[in-house]
Amino acid sequence: MLRIDIMTLFPDTVGDMMSESILGRAQERDLIRIEAHQIRDYTTNRQNQVDDYPYGGGRGAVMQADPLFHCWAHLCDEAGAPVHTVYLSPAGKTFTQADAIRLSKLENLILVCGHYEGIDERFIDECVDEELSIGDFVLTGGEIPAMAISDAVCRMVPGVLSDPACFEDESHYAGTLEYPQFSRPETWHGLSVPKILLSGNHENVRKWRRKQSLLRTRTRRPDLYDALDLGSKEDRKLLRELQEEQADGQSD
Repeated sequence: MLRIDIMTLFPDTVGDMMSESILGRAQERDLIRIEAHQIRDYTTNRQNQVDDYPYGGGRGAVMQADPLFHCWAHLCDEAGAPVHTVYLSPAGKTFTQADAIRLSKLENLILVCGHYEGIDERFIDECVDEELSIGDFVLTGGEIPAMAISDAVCRMVPGVLSDPACFEDESHYAGTLEYPQFSRPETWHGLSVPKILLSGNHENVRKWRRKQSLLRTRTRRPDLYDALDLGSKEDRKLLRELQEEQADGQSD
């Protein structure tokens, strides 16, 4: 079972979100466990103060190392096993699907949510194994990244989703973006579902989806496309077909 402990100033908000839908059902089945912990509970002052002015001056406040450490140490003792600690930070490495798969294989994961101007660097140096970011932008706190990463990681734990096929065709799992999806009705606002999806020919549908996945990745994420291994005979054939279709479209 994967256990994720989230250190936060807003445990109720995080806990409510993580107990819904697929993740909630997975916790009921003891496949995963996600708990949010109030950092203020580990302060030693009557005001439950967790922040103070930054040394060297400047605006804002910095989360203090001591309450963070006491919360972290308590969680490590509770786990009774090796714990991997991640600090959610805009200065961290950008989180990817590969990271979700990697972290899903752990038994104990702690996610640290910062606030204000960040957290005392000494806590990072002593207790944090890696820093992760969900993109090149800044949020008011680490709770949204922690929930996003928890969701992505837990979906990769065996049994959380009904079948591996639920995620193997999704965007980023195999390095490509997912193909377009359609549902009823067959025609909506004058737009029709591609006829091949109505054909009942599963092999043709599979090839169409792969082709659309390659096209979408090449168009929208050339960085991902350039990193793909397109050495299979089928992929080379599908790419030739795409080139021919685009050439025909330009000549019309």
